[in-house]
Amino acid sequence: MIDLLSVAKAEANGEDLQALFSSLFKTSLKKPNGYPNAIVWEGGRFDNTVKPIAHSLTDAYALLGTIATIDILGLPFYAIPMWSQIRHDLKLEPLSWFGNMPFTSIKWSTAGDAYVNNKNGKKVVVMGKSGNAPLRTQAGVYCNVRPYGPITVVRCMPCLPYSQDKSVFNVNADTGIIHSEMNTPAIQMAYAGRLFLKMINETGKLGRIAFKPTQAMEDGINAGIVTWLLEGTKFKIGRKWAVNAYEEHKSNIEKIIKLLPSTFKHGMENWGGQIEQHISDTNYGLLLWDLIQKRECIILATDLDGDRLTDLLADVSDPLREFGDIILKSVGENTKMDTLWNKLGYTTGNGRDMTSIMHRIDGPPIHEQTLGSADAMLLRLLNGDESMGGTKQPYDPRIHFVLIRDAYIDANPGNEKLKQWLDKTLNTFDHVYSKGRPGFIEGYKKLKENIRPW
Repeated sequence: MIDLLSVAKAEANGEDLQALFSSLFKTSLKKPNGYPNAIVWEGGRFDNTVKPIAHSLTDAYALLGTIATIDILGLPFYAIPMWSQIRHDLKLEPLSWFGNMPFTSIKWSTAGDAYVNNKNGKKVVVMGKSGNAPLRTQAGVYCNVRPYGPITVVRCMPCLPYSQDKSVFNVNADTGIIHSEMNTPAIQMAYAGRLFLKMINETGKLGRIAFKPTQAMEDGINAGIVTWLLEGTKFKIGRKWAVNAYEEHKSNIEKIIKLLPSTFKHGMENWGGQIEQHISDTNYGLLLWDLIQKRECIILATDLDGDRLTDLLADVSDPLREFGDIILKSVGENTKMDTLWNKLGYTTGNGRDMTSIMHRIDGPPIHEQTLGSADAMLLRLLNGDESMGGTKQPYDPRIHFVLIRDAYIDANPGNEKLKQWLDKTLNTFDHVYSKGRPGFIEGYKKLKENIRPW
């Protein structure tokens, strides 16, 4: 048994977590590509029947929940220190360690405004905030795929239509005009576009594209790349943009094409499906229709618009159900919309269960999840009353089991024995947690008693 409360206290008190985890786990000889001095731990059973995955050890329950779950499961893993203080102390180098591990990985996102100690002991906001943007750059991430209900958003990364370079960012004092540097790397867009078309070809789902080619130069280039990708394929285009962006930006797009592998479009001549070309704004309304009509579709967007689309997708189901309750009450029905929602075949909850997978140009994908209130929950654990006098529920670690299950299945395609074991493990978890949610430490002990490690 690991003393999880002591781990939580060590983090809260700013103690040496590196030394603590070095005492819990074996120091690994495996190092990320290009970083021979990286700190990497390993654990679980390496028996050559299961390919390991790599964990990021970040903050709060993202850290504590990971430690508990990997101990319960006993599957082979690597772990890289990435909590806010070590990221700050080492000037974000741990992001490079994690981003260059050649394994299917799990990245937890926690609060981006965490406070850490600088070298003088003063409290400062952690360098790099949540670390997501620099991690994507270090890891060679080109897109994030977020499926939820009938809709999947393929979100190109970084592809950010706003400045990330503070040295060139300014506001003109005379005119108030803001200067910002656009940042939409076209190579990432090409990879994201190809993955988008591949997914449509393989799934048969409707494809929608959310760009603004007639209003934004960057999206003109993006639309031109996708137009080039579609040439010579069997895709059918329904709604079309007003301009042929490839022809309009041909000289610049040809420069981009020369930077791609010569085999980039090999095999695409046999790909097919239905594509609708929209401007970004249109997709917000279409998303509502697609949700209501349960139309399965895949949307390609830049980072900014993709973020807005997934936020809307995560948030909109609650107000739709609220509106349903208003209608039911108005017509005199006693049925609750939450019950009817499931009976009608709708599968979206409230966004906390939305998965996310980041794809790298080189290397396997990174499974990503956010824990928004994990820091507040951890404080309740440390204060000795997780339920806040019965007004709150203790932390639910199920998401750790779900995310780890998905990552191992992704890393071990065709390993039916592993999949069956993971499914059995999740069923055991649900049985343990079905009779009232136990406290986090109590739940850890019960799961240790009921789950036989791999």
